[in-house]
Amino acid sequence: MATMLRSGLILVVLAITPGFLNAQQPGDRFRADQFQYGPRNQLPPGESAEIWNPAKRKLVEGGPLIGGTVRSVDPRTYCAMASAGYDFLWVEKQHEAISWEQVARMWRTCPGPAAPGARIAYADEREIQQATDMGALVVVVPTIDTVEEAQEAIDLTYFPPLGKRSFGGGQGPGEMWNRVPGGYRQSWNDNVVLILMIETLEGVENAREIAKLPGVTALFAASGDLGNFSGYGEGDPEYEALIDEIATAAREAGVHLCGPLRWADRPGFTCFQAGTETANIRRGAQAEIQQAVEQFTRRGTGEEPVGVAPLVADLEAQCGAIVYEADCIAAVQRAVTAAVELPQSEQSAILAPIRQIAQRNPAVAPRIREVVTAAGLILDP
Repeated sequence: MATMLRSGLILVVLAITPGFLNAQQPGDRFRADQFQYGPRNQLPPGESAEIWNPAKRKLVEGGPLIGGTVRSVDPRTYCAMASAGYDFLWVEKQHEAISWEQVARMWRTCPGPAAPGARIAYADEREIQQATDMGALVVVVPTIDTVEEAQEAIDLTYFPPLGKRSFGGGQGPGEMWNRVPGGYRQSWNDNVVLILMIETLEGVENAREIAKLPGVTALFAASGDLGNFSGYGEGDPEYEALIDEIATAAREAGVHLCGPLRWADRPGFTCFQAGTETANIRRGAQAEIQQAVEQFTRRGTGEEPVGVAPLVADLEAQCGAIVYEADCIAAVQRAVTAAVELPQSEQSAILAPIRQIAQRNPAVAPRIREVVTAAGLILDP
């Protein structure tokens, strides 16, 4: 009897183990839907995945997640954007004739501080596989109209068992992220950011079901194409009803809601697409020129220094991506010289970006602190 009980217990234990469940009896046909996924690609028991993707971490913290848009293929321009303070960069593949080889070169040159991302042309295996294998941590998929299209994007973005992404080489898993905590393959599903764009009336109709699919990080309310496909614009009740429906879909599913940066004051939105590198160049140049003109017209008049906004714009233009250290230090010098004459609140508004610049650029930080201290200000709170 004791022997029989022991044998029964052994059978019970074997029956609840994956190996036993997956074992095929002689002559049985293999059934994929009855296969239990194994432990090889999982983290050790009791260990949870660390969020090493800065874009995903920003969303976990509640946002705002802000992505700059890159349409150029120049690595120097990309690096300037990557160091400008954005959480991730959205390389425009849908509306630009950019090759994945060109994108890969930019990502390999500057994998951070902004997380690399791309709006692919469409949801197919070639586009998503190349984006992720080249190093993308944020995948933006346009014109999702149906649950089936959304599920295909999920399948191609995530590794099994959640998705069907193939595990191969590429600079992302092989070079850029091969030392991330927990391992790239083991922690990828917890770190990738998948944003699905709702751009058509069909997409809006299906948005609630799309948002509920496991693997969707966020819905993006595509401001431009929603106007294109509806015939209405921002402020029109018909247009705003479409936005409200997408917002409801995201809220009910517990996923994030994205839109253009000008919608940062709209309730419910936590991630945003900012302007392009060319727009930033224009803004920076305009701020620099305006400051120079004001300085020229002010000289010898005894007028007060210029306000905070031009000073901050000057700091970002010269120090966002430091090409010439002297130019950055000169911008810091101009800013702190003006700050000592300003009220405490405005001093803080100037010191905050200087502090961020010092944190992003450790090699230049001692010189920055020296300039700030010489002006009688304190950089670290």
